[in-house]
Order: sequence, then structure tokens, then C-alpha cells
Amino acid sequence: MVEINIAEYGRKKGRFGGAGMKVFGPNELLEDVYERDLCIGCGACVNLCPYFKNYAGKTAMIFPCTLSRGRCYSSCPKAELDLDEISNMLFQKPYDGSPLGSHRDILIAHAGPAMAKSAFQAGGSVSALVTFALTAGMIDAAVLTDREGLFPVPALVTDPGKVTKYALSKYMAAPTVAGLNEGLKRGYKNIGFVGTPCQVMAVAKMRCNPYQAEDFVDPVALVIGLFCTWALDTRKLVAFLSARVSVGEIKKMDIPPPPAEVFIVETKDERLEFPLDEIRSLVPDTCRICPDMTSEWADVSVGVLEGAPDWNTLIIRTQKGEQLVRKAAEKGYLILERMAEKSLDHLSFAASQKKKRALNRAMERGLLNSPEGEKRAALRISREVIERIVS
Repeated sequence: MVEINIAEYGRKKGRFGGAGMKVFGPNELLEDVYERDLCIGCGACVNLCPYFKNYAGKTAMIFPCTLSRGRCYSSCPKAELDLDEISNMLFQKPYDGSPLGSHRDILIAHAGPAMAKSAFQAGGSVSALVTFALTAGMIDAAVLTDREGLFPVPALVTDPGKVTKYALSKYMAAPTVAGLNEGLKRGYKNIGFVGTPCQVMAVAKMRCNPYQAEDFVDPVALVIGLFCTWALDTRKLVAFLSARVSVGEIKKMDIPPPPAEVFIVETKDERLEFPLDEIRSLVPDTCRICPDMTSEWADVSVGVLEGAPDWNTLIIRTQKGEQLVRKAAEKGYLILERMAEKSLDHLSFAASQKKKRALNRAMERGLLNSPEGEKRAALRISREVIERIVS
């Protein structure tokens, strides 16, 4: 690893402190994200206009556009992502770099008796929370991730009885945020969103009112974030699996928590295991600059509990998230227990290591806190927080 001089990565507060996020246009998005190979295919720039499309795991600009400012840029989680701005908006305090982010409580959970007849991946807490939120009228639609063949696609769901259809993990970069854009175009006012950290970052940028509009209304009623260490390049994964199994017969994929170190693929007739070392080569480099393992900008974050794959870790971050979890448990949709101290220590360590690796990689690539007059940054964090994380 190259030696980094952290002092070079101070941020000019006058430019980025409290004045709203910088918003540029689609040409800058091409330069800052596509040409740097940073696009994760989250779908934030899709379904806003005719110019950006996602197809079979790849997002591209298909027509030229000369706008100087655009929602495509303002929503992108890989372009001028200022974590102080997001933290101030969601939690009314600057970003402090703590391993698990701002939170009110950390519990373990699994789906309760109200969900007894459903099939899930892991503990089923995400499906239970979304089903309850729709049933209770807390949201009028939910943006989830579906599959067309093996390719992940967004799904806009309004029927609580259909939530579990989308329960299985995809493990691939997915254009899920495009489903939120589509839901807003259709006129939904209270949308729930389930996504990985990069997708949740995109949604958080939307919620920051990047244009500083006086009549701005938060477009999202609820955000449930998923834990994620990395996603897989969709096209590379399809090519990898196509050489080893009939992809049309794949029913389920799974990456059990440590120490398993395997990628599991299940078809109707067989169960295959691939060493994670073979799979890691399919991770896009843009994942390696993401400092967020636990979806810190969600109302509730959910992951698989290490050593207990039938349980989930639940990180409650906001008052809205706490209300959702407590009411879901009260109505039998969730079973809750306290988290063991040892499990919490392991989770905190893993999350802190991801932050450290990500910031070192971002500094190596010149993507962190670029000074005035130089190329725009992918990520902005105060120097004090950088020092705390990487030391």
C-alpha cells in the first residue's frame, strides 16, 4: 500500500460546509464516475430522463445532454459524496466515522409468527418489516430488488402479501434506486426503500435537498438498509456461473457469515460451493472505496448475525426506524432479543476495517477531498475523521 500523507486531505469548509452539496451535470458525471470506473450501477441516474439506461447489469448514457446541473449527478453515491452534509441532514450532527454509524439501539431479530408461512433468506427480518410497514399504512409502496433471469432489477411493490417473493439475496450490483425514481414519477408519496449501502447513500443524497428548494418534500418515508461488504459485477458473475452451471436453473445464492468463506449456489437439483477467493475477483474496484458496511444512512439496518444464520442483526438509527421495529414486534411480525457483546465487538471491528481499507484506497486513487481547482472528489470527509479511521 502506498504511504499516504493525511495532511493533504483536509477539506475546505467554506466550500462544502453547510452550503448544500455540489451539483453538476451529466457530462461531469461521465468524467467523475464513468471514466474513473466508479459506477456501481445503483440506478440513481435511471428513470429520471431518457438519457441514462441500465441493461443487463450495465448503466450507460445513451444520448448526449448539456445540462449544467442534473439529478443524475446530485443523486450519484460516487460523485461528491459529502458525509458531513448527509449526517447533518439525517442525524443533526457531523459525520464522526464511528464503525457502525449513528444509532439508537442494536438488537437481533427474526421474523415472528405473523410471517410463519413465508420463506426467507436468513432471519426474514427485512421481509417482516416491509410487510408490516405496508400492512400498517406506514408506506404505500416499497422498492425492492427482483430478478429477471439472473439479472437484478427494481420492483415496486404495493401488496404486502407479495413482499416475500423478493426475499432472496442477489449479491450483485443492482439498479434498485431506479425503482424509487419510477415510484416518484407514478405519484407515490410514502415510499419505502430497501437497499445496500451505496443505494442507501444515493437515496440519502436525494433526501438532502441538493437544489436547496424551499418547497422540498422528502420523497422517502422509510429506508431499510442491508449490510454489505461488497457486491459483485453482474456481468462477470453471470459469465462465471454460466461456465459452471445452467444459470436459468439457479434458485438461490448465499454467502454465509464468517468463517464459512464460500459462495453457495442452489438449483432445483444441486447445491454448489465456490471458494470466496474465486468470487472476490468479480468485485468491482468501486466497492473498495465504500466506507459503509452497515447502511449507516438508513432508518433501520439489517444483516445476517454471525454464527446464527437464522437471525438478523438490527441497527435502529432513527425515531422512525424505532417506531417501525417496536410496532412490528408488538404485532407479531418480529421476535427481538438483545445482542451479545461478543457479536457486537466482531461487527464493530469488521465495519471499522472496511472504513479503513476504503479510505486508504480512495486516497491512493486521488478520490478523497480533492482541493479547490482540481478534479472533483468522489468522497468528502473531514481530515480529523480520516485520521481517526486510518490510524
